[in-house]
Amino acid sequence: MHPPTVNGDASRISLWLRVREFAVPPSMIETATARRCAGDWVGACAAAGFEVDIDLPSLARTHGRELARRVRTDLRHLAPDLLRWHMPRIAPDGLLRPGLTTTLARYGPAGPGRCCSGTGSVHLVIRTAPAWADAGQRIGLALWDESRPGVGIGLHPHPRPNARFRFDLHRHLWDVRRADELRMRSGAVQLADVGVSDTRLSEHVPPGCAVDRWAAEAGILLRAEGLPAGPLMVRFGARQRVIVQVASRGDDHPVLRIADRYPRGALPVLPDAATWTPPDLELIRAGAITADRLHPLVASALVPDRSLAGTSRVADPPGRSRLVECRGEQHRIGLQNGVLTALDHDPDEIRREELLVALSGTPLPCLRVIDQAHRHPDCLGGVHERLIHGDIAGALAVVEGLLGPDAVLRDGALRDELEAAAQRRITYGQFRAGVSTSGPYPDRSTRRRARSHPRHTMSR
Repeated sequence: MHPPTVNGDASRISLWLRVREFAVPPSMIETATARRCAGDWVGACAAAGFEVDIDLPSLARTHGRELARRVRTDLRHLAPDLLRWHMPRIAPDGLLRPGLTTTLARYGPAGPGRCCSGTGSVHLVIRTAPAWADAGQRIGLALWDESRPGVGIGLHPHPRPNARFRFDLHRHLWDVRRADELRMRSGAVQLADVGVSDTRLSEHVPPGCAVDRWAAEAGILLRAEGLPAGPLMVRFGARQRVIVQVASRGDDHPVLRIADRYPRGALPVLPDAATWTPPDLELIRAGAITADRLHPLVASALVPDRSLAGTSRVADPPGRSRLVECRGEQHRIGLQNGVLTALDHDPDEIRREELLVALSGTPLPCLRVIDQAHRHPDCLGGVHERLIHGDIAGALAVVEGLLGPDAVLRDGALRDELEAAAQRRITYGQFRAGVSTSGPYPDRSTRRRARSHPRHTMSR
């Protein structure tokens, strides 16, 4: 069963607003940008939650120095925070689409970014972990060699690059040299010669599709694959698709229409990034977001005439104590020996009140506030969102803002969330090491047997 895509969700505006708030925090963007500008592409990847599995000296030995140089140049211009910003996501939480391998660039006889008919082409790819091991929302950055397709894949369920989810034809989504192309490629502005689409298409596609851009994007795809004008497939989900035909209307402008007939067999697939209207453009048009809440490179492309001001969505630093109305007086709640405590009640009184509560009595307002902070905090939703998107530092900042930096957590929902996040990170580490017993295939040998089974092969 395929995970539901966020683009097919009826409330995608509110969903993408949550993604934009929590998935790529400002601190990640600032740190990754600073390291990239300093020439430290590895450090930029680390700041953006990427695992780098690339050995450039080994690549130079096996494929030559020229190819290694081209890969190194692309890595130096990779903005991993921008790439994370544009990654495919799924409902209901807007998490990264799991178990995905996506091509960023191709290197081979036909040149970077083009399809090579022979073996030996090398792909710069990114991989997301399967759903059972997606803790931290980490992204793997690696090389995939067509001549050795099984090397270095570990426990990943889909190591081959996905034809539908590909970024090699959309470098503006990750390459800082091309980031300004987003304005035109997104449809924020329309040029006279980009082509048109058959108006009937709107009757067959769901809301949110960038139908007006399909003709131009189809031309980019067919040229990159070295194919003449012809049919191609547009997919909206696991079982939703339409076959379209690229033709000419006589004035050198391409036209995209529903295909009357098409050959059997595999058809080129319009990339998902070209299928949908970019969520940031939808959010701007709906008035749901302002430019200062966008990634700076996205904002400069989509809203070039706006000045951007950096914003922080991390909780304010905690004060030493907070005031509570208790029995007609203002009492203080604060940390004492790392524990949130009612400072204006002596220990004997607190023990008596706790005993009363154990016997189903009504606790003091001070004790109710402390219990609420630990068990059902108002910030729990924000903590949960940050944890599932991998922003551990942001989640801890919210907790410290509530309880202080040295507080000891009681049993309750807040502690459960943090402990569950820690356990998920252990599972992810086992997945990375190839020794996990939590996933569908407990070890490499079992995975190899499953992959060789005819039914498993046909299901892909």
